[in-house]
Amino acid sequence: MAGSATPRIGVLALQGDFREHLAVLNGLGATAVPVRRASELSEIDGLVIPGGESSVMDKLSRAFDVAEPLRDAIRGGLPTYGTCAGLILLADRIVDGIAGQQTLGGLDITVRRNAFGTQTDSFETDLDIPVLGDPPVHAVFIRAPVVDAAGESVDVLARVPDGRIVAVQQGNVLGTSFHPEVTGDTRFHRYFLDTIAGRVRA
Repeated sequence: MAGSATPRIGVLALQGDFREHLAVLNGLGATAVPVRRASELSEIDGLVIPGGESSVMDKLSRAFDVAEPLRDAIRGGLPTYGTCAGLILLADRIVDGIAGQQTLGGLDITVRRNAFGTQTDSFETDLDIPVLGDPPVHAVFIRAPVVDAAGESVDVLARVPDGRIVAVQQGNVLGTSFHPEVTGDTRFHRYFLDTIAGRVRA
């Protein structure tokens, strides 16, 4: 149950690589559970929105009547971490979404989909991320978005060498353009769990 000593983390399981996040979080000692229904949101201490197809996740979240409850939960303070498509869904603004595409919001950012190109333009690089310490994070970008603009209340956690923003945090909402769940480096997931530790113990 939410509020127990062991954090119960939901992973939005409508589409995308939610299984990888479940495995990482369980491996770190959290109780990770798939989330597909609005009623499940009251049972978790934090939420991860995985990579996948942001437009498909948007459509499915509305079809399953979970989009508005998700918005309310995030707005109400539910710690949330989005990777790749999850970052897009957490953005307040999207500049190149498909017709009618909506986001959940939570991060005062403007995000651009597929900013590095198509699937064949996917790449890996090492990023210096001060909040995670040394060594650099080996980041995997797969049809990744970037943050075009960030509000004053948003902390920029990482940029690629050309200066574009690829990791941000605003309060208890965290987003990365890349996929830490596939590299074996669990520091971002640990960092997310640390951000909710006080909430779980309260």
